[in-house]
Amino acid sequence: MFSFLDRLLRWSFFALFLLVPLVFFSDTSELFEFNKMWITFGLTIIIVGAWVGKSIVEKQFRLQRTPLDIPILLFLLSQLVSTIFSIDPRISWWGYYSRFNGGFLSLFSYVLLYYAFVSNVTKKQIASYVSAILLGGAAVALWGLPSHFGYDPTCFVFRGTLDVSCWTFAFQPKVRIFSTLGQPDWLAAYLVALIPLAIHATLHFWKEKRKLWAGIFFLTTILFYVDLIYTRAKSGFVGLGFALLTLIGMVVWTHRATLKSFFKQQVAFVGILASLLVITFFIGSPFDQIDRFTFIGLRQALTPKVSQQAAPTSDSKPTTPAQPAGEFGGTDSGKIRLYVWEGAIKAWLSHPIIGTGVETFAFAYYQNRPAAHNLTSEWDYLYNKAHNEYLNYLATTGAFGLGTYLVMIVFFLFLAKKRWYKDSKEEDVSQDRQYLVAALLAAYVGTLVTNFFGFSVVIMNIFLFLIPGFVFLVQDVLTTKKMVLFPKNASESISVSGFQWVGLSGVGLVSLYFLSVLFNMWSSDKLYALGYNLDHAGEYQTAYTPLHQAVQQDQAEPVFQDELSINDAVLAAALAQQNNATTAAQLAEEAVGVSSSLVASHPNNVTFWKSRVRILYMLAPQNPNYYAEALTAIQKAASLAPTDAKIAYNLGLIYGQSGHLSEAITALEKTVQLKPDYKDAYYALGLFYHSLAVDSSGRIVDAAKQQKAVDEMHYILDHFSKDDQQANQALKAWGAE
Repeated sequence: MFSFLDRLLRWSFFALFLLVPLVFFSDTSELFEFNKMWITFGLTIIIVGAWVGKSIVEKQFRLQRTPLDIPILLFLLSQLVSTIFSIDPRISWWGYYSRFNGGFLSLFSYVLLYYAFVSNVTKKQIASYVSAILLGGAAVALWGLPSHFGYDPTCFVFRGTLDVSCWTFAFQPKVRIFSTLGQPDWLAAYLVALIPLAIHATLHFWKEKRKLWAGIFFLTTILFYVDLIYTRAKSGFVGLGFALLTLIGMVVWTHRATLKSFFKQQVAFVGILASLLVITFFIGSPFDQIDRFTFIGLRQALTPKVSQQAAPTSDSKPTTPAQPAGEFGGTDSGKIRLYVWEGAIKAWLSHPIIGTGVETFAFAYYQNRPAAHNLTSEWDYLYNKAHNEYLNYLATTGAFGLGTYLVMIVFFLFLAKKRWYKDSKEEDVSQDRQYLVAALLAAYVGTLVTNFFGFSVVIMNIFLFLIPGFVFLVQDVLTTKKMVLFPKNASESISVSGFQWVGLSGVGLVSLYFLSVLFNMWSSDKLYALGYNLDHAGEYQTAYTPLHQAVQQDQAEPVFQDELSINDAVLAAALAQQNNATTAAQLAEEAVGVSSSLVASHPNNVTFWKSRVRILYMLAPQNPNYYAEALTAIQKAASLAPTDAKIAYNLGLIYGQSGHLSEAITALEKTVQLKPDYKDAYYALGLFYHSLAVDSSGRIVDAAKQQKAVDEMHYILDHFSKDDQQANQALKAWGAE
């Protein structure tokens, strides 16, 4: 039994490194991260269950003490405190829906994996786990590479066509590949962590004179690097730069005594680095400053430029400042990221000690969002991460959370570098051990850098927590520090008593229970995803059944209830128009009831308030009392998102349609201040000014307000389109053409 449980634990770790980066499903609400997190949760349950089972068989529980115990426990404590006092505790416990990575339960899982790893894995097994990591990476890289050339295996799985037709225009792998990680920057961060390990494997087999394996890992390194280039991720290139500098510096230091003959001794290492430079020269990089010196850049520079006539200019002034363009013509991601970082800092200042709550950035950012974000192409996007791991921790878990996170990282790097420096002076420490530690630390440093420009995903958090375990095991720093619980002099007998079988059965049943909970939540998500997609395709009646089934299976998930309430409201409005008053009233009552419960339980969730506005507004034609409730709901949403131009616009519309014209104009004037290029807001302003300017018979009684109405329509014609149909029709109706 002990042997079985030990194998189960070890193979579960292999599965963790192999499956997490690879797994995705097409019929869940989020294809990639959600499923990776669920696999991680499941494997954590199996690993911990096997660990406890081994302890029962051995009659003692061994918990490996490590130098990071106090920093890890302090970090976990900071996350727990932030979760308890969160502005939305459910999100803090589980994480933002569809990703879950970063919620307290996910962080607790990573800590459990760390201790299970260092307590059960031996130094001799490290090489096999590194191989598993590289094998998983090779599968991910090979899966993603064809998509750059228009042949995406994912589309073949989804639709049976080996092309890129399953992706939208703004999500094209021919421009930036993302493979099974789901996003180019996430794939880049993953590859940055793998490249130093692949380089080490190449050097290891080269030194062992096993040229075939050295060649295989050399090609794997090249594959990773080519994929990294095709992600076009600047953060990935910067991260790799720091990783390689770390690796090169540590390798050179290892050979400092024979530096003159270094290039001769390390021809394989130099050859790898030279190959990366050659590939960059011919393929390019994400940076224009580098691309000037590549083959493509030099060819363009040497090609005679065809003279072009100056493009005609427009007399009209731009409505917004010029913005740097991104890959698909939108605002440059770096510009947007600066706005998000500014909002993150403001969110931290509002809750400086423990933050707004683990994984609550979406709501914290809404409350502190810079108005300038409205001038970007992503002005109406919801940002649930700060796009900087450190600012994300700062905003959501405060100085306590970020401080303990940084202490954990810095303390590990200090201890690892200190031990590595000591080992470099010892003659009996192998060069291969030195190289492996250097590769692991380089991967860790690269992860830290990519996290600065983005945020960690599931596999990167696994690396962040387990790489220290790898390093400590390789450096032999864990051999004498063990905490043994239960009987200290365990029986040497391997037989399992009846009492132990009871304990093993209990562990098995508890593990199966937690796995069944995970499966039920995953299955419920599939139903929710089906209903959500049907709703967004306009098939509300068909969506009704899977949404109700999802809520019945997982009654605690508010996201399911939110979508269900919207579905009920749409169907109620449609049935009311068909004079099916009884069923319409039942659905309307359910929709409003579910919505009321949601906003009462999650008062800081602006998304649920926006849904409530939509629900009440749809149902108001049948029940005019809902107009007042819709106004109250949109006012609450505006207080939670004071710089959101779309909410301000809708507030103006509802004010106006409720007869509060002066308040409507005030709200819409604020809207155009927040977003000067919001054409619909100018049009609504014009209509409401006109409504105030005329009496019940349509006669103009306030010429000043009528002139303002005319000015708004002319502004649309002058700054947006001179052929705008709505503005021209309004002017014509007013006799002001």
